[in-house]
This record gives sequence, structure tokens and C-alpha cells, in this order.
Amino acid sequence: MLARRSLLSGAIAPLLAAQKSATGFALIGDRYHNSDYIRVALSRTLVRELGVSIDFTDETRELTAARLKRHKLLITLRDGFIWPDGYPDESTNAAWVNTGKPKIVSDPPMPVPAAKPDRKGWITPEQGRAVRRFVEDGGAALFLHNSTYIAPYNEDFRHTLGAVTANHPPIRPFKVKVTNPDHPITRGVRDFVVTDEQHYVKYEKDPMHVFLQSVNEDGLTFAGLGASCEAGWAYDYGKGRVCYMAPGHLLTALWNPEYVKLQQNAVRWLLRQS
Repeated sequence: MLARRSLLSGAIAPLLAAQKSATGFALIGDRYHNSDYIRVALSRTLVRELGVSIDFTDETRELTAARLKRHKLLITLRDGFIWPDGYPDESTNAAWVNTGKPKIVSDPPMPVPAAKPDRKGWITPEQGRAVRRFVEDGGAALFLHNSTYIAPYNEDFRHTLGAVTANHPPIRPFKVKVTNPDHPITRGVRDFVVTDEQHYVKYEKDPMHVFLQSVNEDGLTFAGLGASCEAGWAYDYGKGRVCYMAPGHLLTALWNPEYVKLQQNAVRWLLRQS
């Protein structure tokens, strides 16, 4: 009887695996954004509290049309760069920085890195088309924080996202203002303050879709772009839906109670649950 039960279990295992594909697929993490804090943040906010299953990866090659077909929701929180030949220093390694940036010794000597290592865009034309078609065909996309840095490398991704980066100042406090309180994503959300990177963008869709604005209330500006910028928008795209929200460099920003509401409301709206 046990053997028969095991045999039956083995026979239906592939079917069960196919039925249990996660709702979301999240591409997270890069040189400047450790994937662990993103996974920790979204696992609590979206998986545990909202009940949305998510497959997380930091491997850009996993973003394919075939992979997206297994999911209803794409989430990205990473930039557009890869560094095939390494980094010029260890400045993004928190442990090295926190221990006083000790001199790095290697015996035998390690290869000397280039003074300016080659930084490349990782997204391919096929990946950009896959994202666009995924949403056009009814999928949902939640683009967070520095996802706007992918846009310069691919027009299909840029068209789906609706914006391209204009860079950002150093980490500092700023206010996130709700500019459309009637949108389902902003329901029950009030203005809030975070200490984070205030990302500036060139927004390329209808202004009516914008529901958040970031504002530096100390009057600090950036690169001649003023003290404020669009920080959140959402729209239908083909048969699917798109949402972008700008905060996300620090775990504390991702877990701001008002921003948690926005993330959860956004996923409900994207999946047509609200």
C-alpha cells in the first residue's frame, strides 16, 4: 500500500507542481541594493500579510517569456546594470565599510581590477519584448524604486514602465504626497515621510495616472529638476496593468506603514482584487 501511494504521489507530483506556480515573480537586487533586504521586506508585506506567493531571484537571465507565463505578477526592484569584470572597490559591502575599510591584502596577489570596470546593461531585446507582451496579454507589473534605471537600455521595457530615470540625490528625508486620494491604490493612505533616495524620473504617460509625488520639504533640489517629482503611477496597459512606486532603497522605507499600505493596495489593484 505504501509503495502504491508513493508511486501515485510520484505520478501526480509534476501536475501538482504546475498547479502551484507562484502568483508573483520578483527580480530583485543589484550592486547597490542587496537582494536580501528586498526579499525580507516583500516577504513580510506581500507574502505573509497579503498571502501572495512570490518566487524571488536576483538572476537577470531568469526573466524570460517562458518564465513569465507561469505567473500573474512581475515585480522588479533592481537597476539596469551588471558588472562582468567586478567593481572598482568594496564600497557597497556594508561589512567592509562598517569595519573601517581595512586594506585588502591577498596572497597570492589577486588580479588588479580595472580603474573603471565596464558597466553594462543586462536587459536583452527579447527580455524587453517579453515584459511588454506579458502585460499586454493580461499580466500585471509592479515596478519599484530603481527599476527606472532599466528603461534606458530597452524601449519595450521603457514603454511598459512609462518613464526613465533622471538619477537621484544622496539619501535624505523627503515627503511622499498622495496626489490622487480617489485611486484604489491610495485608499486609506495619508502623506508620509521617509529617509531614502528620492528618485527623479522623466515621466512619459498621461499625468492623470500619477497618484504620488515626492517632495523635499527643506527645499533641496537636484540637477535643476526642482524639489519634487512624480513618485507613483498606475494604468491599464493592453489587457494588463502597470504600477510604479519610487521609494525602496532602505528597508525602513519599504516598511513605512503608509508605504506598506500602498504596496498591498497596488498588488490588489494589479491582480484586480479591488
